[in-house]
Amino acid sequence: MITGCAFKFGSGISTDQIIPGRFAYLRSNLPELAKHAMEDADPTFVSRVKEGDFIVAGSNFGLGSSREHAPLVIKMAGVRAVLAKSVARIFFRNAINLGLPVLLCDTDSINQGDQLEIDLQAGTIRDITNDHRLTFAKIPGIMLQILNEGGLLPYLNKYGDFRLPAGR
Repeated sequence: MITGCAFKFGSGISTDQIIPGRFAYLRSNLPELAKHAMEDADPTFVSRVKEGDFIVAGSNFGLGSSREHAPLVIKMAGVRAVLAKSVARIFFRNAINLGLPVLLCDTDSINQGDQLEIDLQAGTIRDITNDHRLTFAKIPGIMLQILNEGGLLPYLNKYGDFRLPAGR
């Protein structure tokens, strides 16, 4: 179970809003780059987000260029998961590979500042603030294992390989 505060964003948040292009020169200094995460969507985000909080968005989160740094700086800023109606496919893959859960669900009932409790295995979200419950598609076992290890590289370093269940 993970708990944290919701930081609400709208639809169409691009990787350029997640990592403003003017900070591209910081790609080799990730801790410094993370200080600018979401700056163009909310200039106060990094100063307010705390370890374990959540980004809650509308549709098509992470669209645009395939910057692997986008989910990484979100994670480095303290975000524990992204909840959205939909996300760009490459953002989704990069996030999972980097150990950042992306949960697809109807985010309309979640408000800025709501306290959320998420059970990744059960596929449930409880909005503690308004006692509303949501579900998201259960995360496949191999993806959950990758997330639990902190991403694909830590998973591969620990296990050396991964095997999908027979018949897949």
